[in-house]
Amino acid sequence: MIDAVIADLIMIAHFVFIVFVVVGGFAAVRRLWIAFLHLPAAVWGVLIELLNWTCPLTPLEAGYRQAAGQAGYHGGFIEHYLMPLIYPSGLTRTVQFILAALVLGINVYAYTLVVQRSRSGK
Repeated sequence: MIDAVIADLIMIAHFVFIVFVVVGGFAAVRRLWIAFLHLPAAVWGVLIELLNWTCPLTPLEAGYRQAAGQAGYHGGFIEHYLMPLIYPSGLTRTVQFILAALVLGINVYAYTLVVQRSRSGK
């Protein structure tokens, strides 16, 4: 039972991390110190997609799921949880590049706002 709860908590943390990677730059517009947390996270998220790496949270969650007697899964978090909702046919390298470009573009825009705000002194 505890292994299943830990797996679920890892899944939730993974999802929250992904959301932070995508839109956390907008939080830095209001609180500049968030940029020191967000920028490394955003770089990591883009590298995961571009270089087809496996996030360490993925095998960690899968291991706890298997320890709980649940079926683990192959592939990454995005392929297992998000892609079936967004792209039912599966994750391809092209889609990974598009996702990386979207994350990068959203964050470039967010940090443009951060720079503008800090220059205006607000």
